[in-house]
Amino acid sequence: QVQLVESGGGLVQAGGSLRLSCQASGRTFSSYTVGWFRQAPGKEREFVGFSKIGSTSYADSVKGRFTLSRDNAKNTVYLQMNSLKPEDTAIYYCAGRGGYSRGYYDYEYSYWGQGTQVTVSS
Repeated sequence: QVQLVESGGGLVQAGGSLRLSCQASGRTFSSYTVGWFRQAPGKEREFVGFSKIGSTSYADSVKGRFTLSRDNAKNTVYLQMNSLKPEDTAIYYCAGRGGYSRGYYDYEYSYWGQGTQVTVSS
């Protein structure tokens, strides 16, 4: 079993930056694919990006602004968010799956964090 805990959310002005963290416990995380999703009020949860061994991938809406990185020694994945826009406002969730696979869809993930709120003011 894997437990995931997100942190780092908050309130920031448009154009600012935040770094979200997703820390895993319960199992070695280095081989897992870690995805980030977000859900804005009244909208469906959407893919933001994933990090797997050898590659990362991002949604078009965040490409060039968001960057994923991993610190396997800390069992932590980071989502660096730059040039934030009001439309980035959402609850951000990290998720984990095994199998060395990509993961663009939320149903592909077995483990989920509780979410962290990101609010970008205009």
